[in-house]
Amino acid sequence: MSEQLDTEYGWLSDEEIETVRGRLPIVYVDAVPVRIDEAGNVTHVGLLLRAMPDGTISRAIVGGRVLWGERVRDALVRHLEKDLGSLALPKIPPSPAPFTVAEYFPDPTKTGYYDPRQHAVSLVFLVPIEGICEPSQSSLEITWVTPAEAVSDEVISEMTSGHDRLVRLAMAHAGTLP
Repeated sequence: MSEQLDTEYGWLSDEEIETVRGRLPIVYVDAVPVRIDEAGNVTHVGLLLRAMPDGTISRAIVGGRVLWGERVRDALVRHLEKDLGSLALPKIPPSPAPFTVAEYFPDPTKTGYYDPRQHAVSLVFLVPIEGICEPSQSSLEITWVTPAEAVSDEVISEMTSGHDRLVRLAMAHAGTLP
């Protein structure tokens, strides 16, 4: 009996995903979690501490694959809840639009966005979080920092894979880049 693709959830076996990663770009979503004030201004940025695909422990944003048959908004909610907990209460707009697109490559010099496993195209979103965050899965903790701290040399030095660039772009998009 041959192994079948689980079309309900879009999961591939480890062998199948490795084959696909070697032949096709994979669609991802990345989310920069933020806390906002009543006027909609970003007051804090949530950065995860996690084990990265390159084997390092670093600060990162939320991200992951979009599954077969899954809407982008559903992928965002799934990854935000997986990484921040089910009580995070992300506020996804009715018509989500990324503020940028990042292309990750196994070669870190190609675009500055790095994933040693694959070529991935990621839609990147700024997502307000209203609830309580309890990191789970591969996330060790979440730290809330001010926009200025998020783009400081100290915090940037703790990030890999180009996530520091995405946080900087997110703060520029939100109008809070110091």
